[in-house]
Amino acid sequence: MSEGPILICYDGSEGARRAIATAAGLLGPRQAVVLDVGPALTVAESIALTSSVVPGNAFEELNEADALVRARDGARLANEAGFRARARATLGTPTWEGIADVADELDAPLIVVGSRALSRLREFFEGSVSEDVVHHAGRPVLIVPPPHDER
Repeated sequence: MSEGPILICYDGSEGARRAIATAAGLLGPRQAVVLDVGPALTVAESIALTSSVVPGNAFEELNEADALVRARDGARLANEAGFRARARATLGTPTWEGIADVADELDAPLIVVGSRALSRLREFFEGSVSEDVVHHAGRPVLIVPPPHDER
């Protein structure tokens, strides 16, 4: 594996925290970028933009700032786990596309992502970011599932 930084996806969930710990155990100390991908606009924000009182990019700036807060928390956890990590935030809809774009920009040798291990029915309705990343990123992806007793 190249020495470039791996890309660790972090959304603040238990699955994302587990992915950091697992990757640290498997890969050892190395450079990492911890990424949170926020939505460009939520549905409610899109509706609010039709109002003349809301500046056009206000929600995007807030969403990116919120994503950076989460990414910094993830980078702190990654550093505690032994990585030399820095935080990164971006906006993307769908989420997998934001992940793939940053991975391409970094030329990341590996993407690390947690999984919720959804049932097929829930996955159909909610989608699976980890599965979408595998299908679209064009590079190795480490998917860390929840503990066996949580599936």
